[in-house]
Amino acid sequence: MIRRALAFQHMDDEPPGLFGRFLEEQGAELDIVMLHRGEAIPSLAPYDFLLVMGGAMDVWETDAHPWLRHEVAAIREWTWNRNRPFMGVCLGLQLLTQALGGEVGLASAAEVGFGKVELNGVGLTHPLMRGLQPSLKVMQWHHAEVSVLPDGAEVLASSATTHVQIMSVGQDILATQFHGELTPALIDRWAHIPQYLEWLDAAMGPNAYARVKAQSRPQLPKIERMSRIMFENLVSNRKQIRAAA
Repeated sequence: MIRRALAFQHMDDEPPGLFGRFLEEQGAELDIVMLHRGEAIPSLAPYDFLLVMGGAMDVWETDAHPWLRHEVAAIREWTWNRNRPFMGVCLGLQLLTQALGGEVGLASAAEVGFGKVELNGVGLTHPLMRGLQPSLKVMQWHHAEVSVLPDGAEVLASSATTHVQIMSVGQDILATQFHGELTPALIDRWAHIPQYLEWLDAAMGPNAYARVKAQSRPQLPKIERMSRIMFENLVSNRKQIRAAA
């Protein structure tokens, strides 16, 4: 059971979303560190679970966002030294990659909007993917990607554009390039954020938000099911490992 979880948030409008709800259902106390507001990362010792969210900044923009260095160090401590469950989303996947010695760079092409991700042979048999469909339709919003995998990492799913869409390290560390945290309320918030609307139009053409909003109606229930399965696999797998130890 997760008693206390920690989340790293990088923008006001990139909250834990579904994963926050899943943690609440576990009875976990969730502490959120708003890194972009200058909040300090606490001691990691009291926590059972680390969740790292997305953001518009890139992992290499440490001059503009000096706190990225502290975050990468905390992720390294969590994954290397503490060996407790980790879930990363979009930027969270990229920060994990950097923390473990991999590399992140600009993508050959940005991915924005709903698109297909396919589990590969490793993903189809991986315990953290148990119960998922081989083909998943997910929400993408990124222009950077993993260019060199960290040692020990496995790619579980890819899209036609981006090789690393789901990455695991062992059975306690899981991250996705896509956004599995989305709720209807989060997508509704985008309509009131001019910068988000501009980004969507730049990537997808005029009036992109209306199209994304319409596409989200049938997709969000499926995304919730997918994200719940991944989260529950991560948590239950940890219990099984501890029970067998």
